[in-house]
Amino acid sequence: MSKIEDRLAAAGIVLPQPNAPIANYVPFLRVGELIHISGQVSLDVSGGIKGVVGEDVDLDTAQRAARLCGLNLLAQMKAACEGDLERVTHVVKLGGFVQAGPGFFDIPKVINGASDLMVEAFGEAGRHARSAVGVYRLPMNFAVEIDAVVAIS
Repeated sequence: MSKIEDRLAAAGIVLPQPNAPIANYVPFLRVGELIHISGQVSLDVSGGIKGVVGEDVDLDTAQRAARLCGLNLLAQMKAACEGDLERVTHVVKLGGFVQAGPGFFDIPKVINGASDLMVEAFGEAGRHARSAVGVYRLPMNFAVEIDAVVAIS
């Protein structure tokens, strides 16, 4: 097991199996030393976290939804690195999307659920540039979706 996976295991984190695409795209694409990971929704084995943040979903639950997206991103990173997360040299950027109600403005706080996980997993190499955007709707009514760009060796 890698140091990163040891750190995750010590925190009680078990990575899920990478999610298969639900439409005509690939889960990740390597271009040079960058991996572009398609958006990962707040899905887990129980069906995930769905709904409109600020209406059906509160801030704490939305942050957990973003963390689920982060776990799914880590699973895709591991697949893209042929099982070796030590190949990730830096999390470059996260793009976060929150299915937000009209009165909900704490979108950056929601995406912190994934940002914090990246730093927890990779330390300083997990600090990244980021966007956090409130949107009208997300696929299949998921509360959060996050994509990523990571540098690998």
